[in-house]
Parts: sequence; C-alpha cells; structure tokens
Amino acid sequence: MVSKSLSLHLHHNPHPSLTSAIYQNPRPSHFPTTPLHPYTKLTLTPHLSHPSLPKRRCSIFTTMASSQSTSSSKVDEFEFEPHPTLTNDDLKPTTPQQRTFTWWEMASLWIGLVVGVPSFYLAGSLVDLGMAWWQGIATVVTANIILLFPLILTGHPGTRYGISFPVLARCSFGIRGAHIPTLLRAFVGCGWYGIETWIGGEAIFLLLPKFIKDSTFSKLLPWLGTSPLEFACFIAFWLAQLTIVWRGMDGIRDLEKYSAPILIILTSWFLIWAYVKAGGFGYMLSLSSRLSSSQFWSLFFPSLTANISFWATLALNIPDFTRYAKSQTDQVIGQAGLPIFMGAFTFVGLAVTCSTKVIFGRVISNPIQLLGQIGGFTTMILAIVGISLAVITTNIAANVVAPANALVNLSPSKFTFRRGALLTALLGIAFQPWRLLKSSESFVYTWLVGYSALLGPIGGIILTDYYLIRQTNLSIKELYSLSPYGAYYYSGGYNLAAMAALIIGILPVIPGFLQNVGILSSIPNSLVVIYNNAWFVSFFSAGFLYWLLSSLTGKQNRPLPVDPLLPSTN
Repeated sequence: MVSKSLSLHLHHNPHPSLTSAIYQNPRPSHFPTTPLHPYTKLTLTPHLSHPSLPKRRCSIFTTMASSQSTSSSKVDEFEFEPHPTLTNDDLKPTTPQQRTFTWWEMASLWIGLVVGVPSFYLAGSLVDLGMAWWQGIATVVTANIILLFPLILTGHPGTRYGISFPVLARCSFGIRGAHIPTLLRAFVGCGWYGIETWIGGEAIFLLLPKFIKDSTFSKLLPWLGTSPLEFACFIAFWLAQLTIVWRGMDGIRDLEKYSAPILIILTSWFLIWAYVKAGGFGYMLSLSSRLSSSQFWSLFFPSLTANISFWATLALNIPDFTRYAKSQTDQVIGQAGLPIFMGAFTFVGLAVTCSTKVIFGRVISNPIQLLGQIGGFTTMILAIVGISLAVITTNIAANVVAPANALVNLSPSKFTFRRGALLTALLGIAFQPWRLLKSSESFVYTWLVGYSALLGPIGGIILTDYYLIRQTNLSIKELYSLSPYGAYYYSGGYNLAAMAALIIGILPVIPGFLQNVGILSSIPNSLVVIYNNAWFVSFFSAGFLYWLLSSLTGKQNRPLPVDPLLPSTN
C-alpha cells in the first residue's frame, strides 16, 4: 500500500511548535492555529509503508501519514500550494467540534422540507389527472424511495470528509470546473427562493383582516406588477427569513429541529379537523382511477420523474448538510424517513383537499385559501404560524444553503455564507416572482421542474467519480490546491470528460423541454419519452459516459493519500 507523508515548509514565518500546537491545543476551526502564509508550500513526498501501521491526521491540509516507514523508493516529488481563492471559513472541512447533527436533527431537516405548500397537493394533482387516491400517494412514495439512494450516496462524502457540495464537485469536474454544476444548482435555488417567499407573503396577505385588504394599499400598481400591500407582505416575509439565515448553519439547524414537532402537531390538527367536519374520509376513499391501464402507465412515468425532480436539487447538495452529521449512521437513518414523511404529508394534503368537497361543496386545493375560508382569530394565528414555518423551513434549507455555498466557492475572498445568502435573497426579489406566477404559473413550475431534471447528469457524474473511479478515496489537501500536478486539476482546472458527459447527458432532454414550454410545436415521440424520463435518462447516460471517457483516457487516478474526517467504518 502506498501512503504519503507530508512535510510543511513555512518559508517566511517559521513556527517550530506548529505540530505540537495542533495536537495539544486544538481550536474549533478547520485549520492549524498558525495560518499558512500565502507563499507557504506543502511538499508531498510519497513513501511506501506497511498497511497495518496506525495513521493520524496532522491538520486538514495534511494527509493521513504513517507513523513510520518501513521502506522507500525513488518517486516523484510534487509541490502543492493551498490557494487562497479556494478556501475560507465556510469552505473548510468541518471539524469534529462542528459535527453536531444527530439522526433526529437530520430527520427534522427533512420534516421541515417536506411540510410545505407545494408538497401539500402533490398527490392531489395526480388524482385530478385521473389516478386513484392510493395510486397518487404510491407514486409520490416510489419516487422518494428511488431518490433516497442518491441522497444517501451523495451524503456519504459530506459526512466522511466534512466537505460541502462545491468542494466535492471539484474532484469530478475539476478545481475550476466545479463552478459549473454549483452555479447551475444555485440558479434554480434562487428562482425557487423568490417563489417560496412570495407564497409566504401571500399567506400573510390572505390572512389579514378584511378592512386592511380592502384599503387603497391593495390596489395594483402597474409599474410594480402587484399592490403595495402584497409587496409589503412579501418583504416582511423576506426579512423574517433573512434574520434566520444570518445566524448561519447553527440558526438553520435550530429552526429545523424545533419547528419539526410544531409542524407535526399542526398537520395532525389539520387532518383531525377535516376528518371531523367531513364525517370521515369516505369521499376520498371512494375516488377510483379514471384511467385505463395504458393511460395509467403513460401518466405514471412522467409523474414519477416530476416527483423525483421535486427533490433532485437537494440530492446534489445534500453534503452541505451531511458534513455536519456526527456519523454515517446519523445521516443514513435521518434521511431514511423521507419516503415516509412525503407519503404521510401528501396523504394529509389529499385527505384535507377531498374533505373540502364535502364541507364547502367545492374543492379547495390551496391550503392558504382553505385556512382563510375557515376563518376565526385562533385559526388565523395558527395558520400564520404554521404556513410561515412550513415555507421558511423548506425555503431556507432547500434554496439558500446551495446558492450561498456556490457563491462562496466562486470567490472565497469576497463571499462568506452570510454574503452569499444575502445575494441569494436579493436575486429572489430580482426574479419578481409575483409577475412570473401571475402571468404563467404553469410555465414557471414546468421550467423549474424541467431544469431540476436537467441536473440529473451532474449527480450521475459525481456519484460515478466518487464510487466507481475513486472508490470513495479523496485527498482533502488536493481539493484545495491549484497546483498543475494536483489530482483534481486536470486540464487547466477543468475535467473535460465530465464537461463532455454533462453536455451529452443534457442534450437529449432539451427538445422535450422546449416542447413542454411551447417553443417547439412537435417532436418525435422518442424524444417525448426521453423528457418524460429526463432524470433517469440524463443521470445514467451521463454517469456511464463519464466512466467510459475516464477509462479510455486513463484517468483512473494514481493512488492518493486518504484523509477522511471519520473512519470508513463509522
């Protein structure tokens, strides 16, 4: 087995006690107490060592070095320089002190994500298209069971190495090429952030007293595209979210942790209310399928893809959260509840929506409108609290963390997590979601879901690289190096095999997407089938092509020192 021992040469500011300081007085940061000078060089000299010898980690940029070498051979010596444009406090791997997420906190994260307005009527929309109630719920659960595999697999390097999604993308796309997948993910997140924030502001507006909604402030301003009152509700909700985001990941963790039981209680209350008022769920249970066998399967696969795309973005940047998990067991168990949470909440959404037909004589699928219809001061307060928590817990975790980290990765010297989150929030306003939703709601959701499905090839490439090519072995030090000799530098910092696989994986999906938004009038049926299964096609085709190109070009990487934050058995 080849391991590599690392010597630190501090040319301009030598500190002979550096090593002892690291072991004897560790600080709750990611790097040694004495910062590396910009001109500090890390000289890596490989040695042969016995595989059974114990290893330890000297610092985050050192490798797992053998305590002694039994033999050596003439090998090339490579020099690496930790580049200041590749790291800051938000991009450094997490330290053991920062590993605070238990399985319950990971599960709470998903409860907060699942309980939201869009997921409320996921199954209901499928019933509207002709499925039986149980078929709609089964479709949602099946999609989330499938998605659970890439979620857990992509979460593994986050927990093992303590790295975020932008840093993980460097190993497959290259040190500079990682900007492409992270910015693609960020762009979708900014769009969703604006839309979810508008939904939260809409909840505040709809639940305001009638005399306020009837005031002159509710009149539409053509230049703004909405009324001053609605815009004020939007900004109020925008600011409320920002106060939580400003606290960083600790604030997000606390929000998700303490909101989860509240959301469970409010959801249960909603379900009990519907059951009592409607005299049971007889109407829902009587809804049978209106589709023939062939019609069902033609609807099932596009619906499956759409439901997978619902969380496809999180399947990419889940390392942003699992890097804070205490162990692999915590991240796996915490995420394993996703299909259950989605199935349960979509059942609640479907049951409550069907009950409105009995209670009010018409179907009310929007929970915000339903709560406004129920009326009452207590209901109004519970509704504002419940919907605000539901939107905020989903929006912050799903649509702030990834764009903020992508911006930090783009320019670590200019962006921190807070600055990235603030810019994400500002871009959410710039998207003017009130115009998008009011002019063509179906276009927006089609575009966002379609774009999320296009992110499938990124996931395929990253997982292929991590599991098939590198066999889960990464060198943390080289993920932060711009040395041309670095394992992840490739060609000028870009992995051309990954770029080619990404483009070719996306191309077959584009015609179906263009037809879906009305740009193309007709396309061959085969392309329709590809788009209906966009996530599957792009994920597996890009992953296979990347593996093939990497094999043909001989870039099955040279042995690297492995320096996980957690042991592989954890």
